Amino acid sequence: MPLTERRAQRSLFGEILDWMLAPLLLLWPMSLVITGVVASDIANRPYDRELGERAMLLARQVVIETQAASARNPLGLPAVRIADKPLVRLLLRQDEVDQVFIQILGARGELVEGDRELPVPEDALRKASVQMRDERIREEPVRVAYLWVPIDGHPQLPGVLVQIAETLRKRSQLTTEIVKGVILPQFIVLPLAVLLVWLALARGLNPLNRLQLRIRSRESTDLSPIEELDAPEEVAPLVRAINDLLARLDQSITAQKHFLADAAHQLKTPLAGLRTQAELATREIDAGTNDPRTLKAALHNIALSSERAAHSVNQLLAMARAENSDINAIRQRFNLATCVRDALHDFVPTALEKRIDIGYEGPEPSPATLMVGQPVLVSELVRNLIDNALKYTPNDGLVTVRLADNPTAGEFVLQVEDSGPGIPPAERERVFQPFYRTLGTGVDGTGLGLAIVLEIAQRHGATVTIEDAPERPGTDTLHPRDAGSGPGALFTVRLPKRPPTL
Repeated sequence: MPLTERRAQRSLFGEILDWMLAPLLLLWPMSLVITGVVASDIANRPYDRELGERAMLLARQVVIETQAASARNPLGLPAVRIADKPLVRLLLRQDEVDQVFIQILGARGELVEGDRELPVPEDALRKASVQMRDERIREEPVRVAYLWVPIDGHPQLPGVLVQIAETLRKRSQLTTEIVKGVILPQFIVLPLAVLLVWLALARGLNPLNRLQLRIRSRESTDLSPIEELDAPEEVAPLVRAINDLLARLDQSITAQKHFLADAAHQLKTPLAGLRTQAELATREIDAGTNDPRTLKAALHNIALSSERAAHSVNQLLAMARAENSDINAIRQRFNLATCVRDALHDFVPTALEKRIDIGYEGPEPSPATLMVGQPVLVSELVRNLIDNALKYTPNDGLVTVRLADNPTAGEFVLQVEDSGPGIPPAERERVFQPFYRTLGTGVDGTGLGLAIVLEIAQRHGATVTIEDAPERPGTDTLHPRDAGSGPGALFTVRLPKRPPTL
């Protein structure tokens, strides 16, 4: 795979650190905003309280005098005046930071005292208690405290409006000081927190480093399980999965060792026979006897030994091919009837040589006999069943291959029946083991045929069963069996038309 297409390897340490620090770095600006809002509220409270008290003090200086109706005052509205003007001037005194504005409006909206430019509130309910609002005067924000002084005897009148406003400079300064007092320590705490998180992660991941060092220090032949107690609890499932893999790998390697040892043993006999016969022929030639019959017998034995060796090699290759999951993954639609008939046709010469009546009972190739699978492996399964039947069937015997459709179960039923010695029930499971052969039959073979059949069947989701061959009417007259020939064997393979996913 090109380097540009290779996915970058992720770091567990870096990913955990990112997930821990990213929220922290996102929350820090939010904390600045929240701190600013809270600091502003804290700074406003004492100044609002003081401004409200000054508004109440100013309202107590308002004197309302009743007047008789006159030409200038036809409604007889009361007059409003200030009782203590020096106190008002004292309230208007400007400090070094903020500027103060006051306004007193009479019952007719006339300016009694203060600044006309201070806006009149638009309250529908004109309360006698102090209210607070924000305004702007001369393009500068101010905080305004105001209340309405009721006029006794004239409930229909809105009352006297008393307002006092103050710029926000001292409030801004206090807010800034509060924010600085809270934020500045965070510039020390935040890097320290990042460092502590880094150290905590490094310490927390140390058990993983020790675990990988223990695994690296192992010998390649050491497949013993890893001690789970030495790993953190969160890594225990991973350790259990690795131990399960090691156990399966140990089992696979052990099986391969046994397989190679048995294969070497199987090949040793025909190869030794080849060498012995070759040496015998060489000695005959060196002795100058030149006996054609002796040389022919030696060459015949060499041919038999080479045939046995070739058969053993082919069986071993078939076994390896059946166990190869990559080959089995290549599936296609093929005709099972054609596969069975072709395999049967290849064994006709062998059957004729032993005078065995070999036959086929089943449908002709058609769309109804199509299945999905690996045709090479299924053909190998059929060939091994027929080869096994021909080997164990005596001369003048009978071998029948049947193929039937079971649409209810969605499968094909393949049967191979012979008239050989049969297989005792106690050995019917063991005959599927590699290199196992039933004793007392005198048949030469590798013991791999049925193991290959079982492996291929399992790869296709099929089942294999062994039974005694049923008695056929007229069998004794058409194909008589010897007294010790046995009941014969019936192999049944149930092949799904569409095998499950591997």
